[in-house]
Amino acid sequence: MKYEERTYRSLINKNNLVSCVVQIQESDLFISSDICLEKEARQSLQKHRNFLESYIQKHPDFKTSLLPMEGDPLAPPIVRDMISASDQCGVGPMASVAGAVSEFVARDLLELTSNLIIENGGDIFLQAKTPLTAGIFAGESPLSYKLKLLIKPENMPLGICTSSASVGPSISFGKADAVCVISKSATLADAAASAVGNRVKTKKDIRPALDFGMSISGILGLVIILGKEMGAAGQVEFV
Repeated sequence: MKYEERTYRSLINKNNLVSCVVQIQESDLFISSDICLEKEARQSLQKHRNFLESYIQKHPDFKTSLLPMEGDPLAPPIVRDMISASDQCGVGPMASVAGAVSEFVARDLLELTSNLIIENGGDIFLQAKTPLTAGIFAGESPLSYKLKLLIKPENMPLGICTSSASVGPSISFGKADAVCVISKSATLADAAASAVGNRVKTKKDIRPALDFGMSISGILGLVIILGKEMGAAGQVEFV
């Protein structure tokens, strides 16, 4: 497995927004907004990490399970959202953690800014008043960096999350260089990207994997890249 340093952060056009990086242990957020929100973002990230870490201490299976877990109405909101999203997609709850962190930090910051981009390990929350483009990083695929998604203001806020078997530390049982999922929920998009990615081992799997992904309620669009092959479905517009 090859991990490439976060050069893909340059693939998001930021329209002269102010950017900062907030890191706490495994969490590495790249945040662009109207004003510098580094302090507020750090406080929010620490809060939601504390929720997750405290829950995992009491429920260690939450961290290790590769299958959905039973809902827990007493769990913190971020945990409940992860359990719900992973249940919809048939994966373990931690498959949605990067998207969930992006989304819940964004919810805390949206009161302070009209434009907000939060990227966490390739999983992105977007809210903007003007159109944005987001490139798809697909490792060593010849299509890497070549495809850009157009994101229109009327469709935001939006989550765009990417899973890969060839890039990054995430567990994948497939072979896809990139599975990019668009949803109103970044938590759901992250879980779905993992679930779809697990199904792509050869180019013959692309079409059924697209069908599976689009069958998940709340998924708006989907792109799969495997080597020189790709497929797209739903509300996907390239530029």
